[in-house]
Amino acid sequence: MGILARRPESHPITEAEAYARCHGDHGPDWVRRTVIPLRRPRLPGEVTGESLRRAFALRLERHRRR
Repeated sequence: MGILARRPESHPITEAEAYARCHGDHGPDWVRRTVIPLRRPRLPGEVTGESLRRAFALRLERHRRR
């Protein structure tokens, strides 16, 4: 027998068997799902569009004074 001799197969293998041969058989719980809780934004108090507009206007005014 040479180095690259074929193994005798007694039956055709299924897709699952082929996958297990290529990637290893890790069992049904190999892939685990991890749930990461969402973090809330850390903004001081209630932020509205109007408060953001005023803060932006103040910042522009300070920048123009320089």
